[in-house]
Amino acid sequence: MSASWSWGMDNEQPHQELVKCVVVGDTAVGKTRLICARACNKQVSLAQLLATHVPTVWAIDQYRIYKDVLERSWEVVDSVNVSLRLWDTFGDHEKDRRFAYGRSDVVLLCFSINNPVSLRNCRLMWFPEIRRFCPSTPVLLVGCKNDLRYMYRDEAYLSYFRDRSPFVRATRKSDLVMPDEARDVARELGLYYYETSVLTYYGVNEVFENAIRAALIARRAQRFWMTNLKKVQRPLLQAPFKPPPPLKPDIHISPSSYTEHMRHLWLSRAHTDIVLVVGSMGFPAHRLYWLPVAGRFIDFADETECLVRAEQKTCKRRASCQALPTARELDHPAFQCIRNVQPEGQTVVTLSKLVTPSAMQQCLQFAYTGTVDRSALNLRVDFTETCEAAEFLELPQLLVLLTKHPFVAPDPPDENYENFLKRRLQDICLDQGLFADVIFELDDGACAAHKSMLAARCDVMKAMFSGDFRESQAKVIEFPGVREYTFHKLLCFLYTDEIPAVSATRCVNLLELANRLCLPRLVNLVERRVIEDLEHLQPSEAIEQCLRLLEPVKLHNGHQLADWCMNHLCVNYNKLCRMSPRSLRLLHPDNQAYLVEHRWPPVWYLKDYDYYQKCLAERDKELKPSIKTSSGCLCFSRKSESDPALSSSQL
Repeated sequence: MSASWSWGMDNEQPHQELVKCVVVGDTAVGKTRLICARACNKQVSLAQLLATHVPTVWAIDQYRIYKDVLERSWEVVDSVNVSLRLWDTFGDHEKDRRFAYGRSDVVLLCFSINNPVSLRNCRLMWFPEIRRFCPSTPVLLVGCKNDLRYMYRDEAYLSYFRDRSPFVRATRKSDLVMPDEARDVARELGLYYYETSVLTYYGVNEVFENAIRAALIARRAQRFWMTNLKKVQRPLLQAPFKPPPPLKPDIHISPSSYTEHMRHLWLSRAHTDIVLVVGSMGFPAHRLYWLPVAGRFIDFADETECLVRAEQKTCKRRASCQALPTARELDHPAFQCIRNVQPEGQTVVTLSKLVTPSAMQQCLQFAYTGTVDRSALNLRVDFTETCEAAEFLELPQLLVLLTKHPFVAPDPPDENYENFLKRRLQDICLDQGLFADVIFELDDGACAAHKSMLAARCDVMKAMFSGDFRESQAKVIEFPGVREYTFHKLLCFLYTDEIPAVSATRCVNLLELANRLCLPRLVNLVERRVIEDLEHLQPSEAIEQCLRLLEPVKLHNGHQLADWCMNHLCVNYNKLCRMSPRSLRLLHPDNQAYLVEHRWPPVWYLKDYDYYQKCLAERDKELKPSIKTSSGCLCFSRKSESDPALSSSQL
């Protein structure tokens, strides 16, 4: 069967021009990869390019085995049916290639974009060899691996070489051959110049179509009687390859420690302001955390605040030997009374016998961490008491957790409960300002907060409130250099682990505060919010803001935001030069050099595009049909003098 295929492939179809295309060039410039891409008509991934090798004899084997490879060699170019036969060759200079050159119709002279030596060999070694064996065969100069002009900075490309032998290195910018350099060599040799990339598939089909055109034009010059070749054009111009814009850098957010902080707050019992008395046991807790969670305690929130204010007024008049203040009775089966103790500021809530100490322990643990201690619920009695306590205290999330998995250990933190808790803290503690025990005096106002939450979420605040600093006992703390807008964003992060939208025009102070308080997650969240704001701005305004933020945010460890701003300025470098040339010159020299180096589109593309437009204009001028003049003598006609189009066409 293989013999029949071989016979069928060696005989072209009727009314079909057979074109033999020989591909030559130095070793490892990409000749075989180019042939594979054309024959198989598919793109090659970066991993395949770097990790696999295709032998030079691939083309010969594939043409004689696979039908689809043969069928893809049949092509129609300018209304001419063509069977393109590709001949691969070895790149060793000492090899004898005269058999490959025999009866060739066109030759592709290849070099590698990342190897200037291979381009020099095209001029000094390969072109003289081609002319020795093929004196009149058309030749096209082809630059392979065009993608390396921008891929040499790609992280995936560079990481491959880091894992390899030190003797194998990645392409550097100094290795690259620019389009104008290759075009000068092509002009010197009198050749057409094209570029290709099997990674992006740029120019692969185009270079072979124009190679066919060059071969058919040469054939038409020898066989002028062949009418089917009259419509064949000369090789077309190749539009320059515009590299893709650099990808926006990803913003990595530091992992959240919110659950761990709340568990530590539950275990440490620092800065507690409420005691829940169950039988003979007292359970210290925090009003800001317990009251928003337990639905029944919300009803006592106003009463608790009234008790605190009343006790603060009478505390100074009460002698130290007096008895505790009178407790207020509560109308609920699970609660007996509530009182406030000054000057400690503790609120004491006494519960009835309907709630047991073990059940109260479980309810408190769930309120802080969203989990329960399964090892303490092995007995059916403990489980029933905990369910009853959750019902009395109105903890529906705890009831759901207990009824869903009654005796499965252990439970992960419930995300739904955590989100519920954050919303309640936002509403009751931040928006309403209940249960605050410290006030921060800022540059333009004041903000109330809770020492327990600040100390649990921020190590700097913890040191300030628990050490020998005067702020540990103060009710009002001065916080100079911080405005209310900035401090409110900080509180939102500490209480809810998230921040609302941040304006790009007001983010530097927040980044400075987050960096000063050693909160890397807050820095990352601010960076993400600022980038979201920049993406919704008008292009010109976004460029101005990036230019303004680029250097200040680096001072406060906002490196991801600085990288994003730098990327945005590089992509919009041309607009930046037109809009703010003076501001651009005021940047640090290193930043200016980086922008020039990584600008997009790059300078080499702009030069290549200008040259392409110039060549297009010249070709259009050549193809423009000349204006036919009327018959008769022009000596007595003034039309040739008055019509510039006519006079120019006659020159």
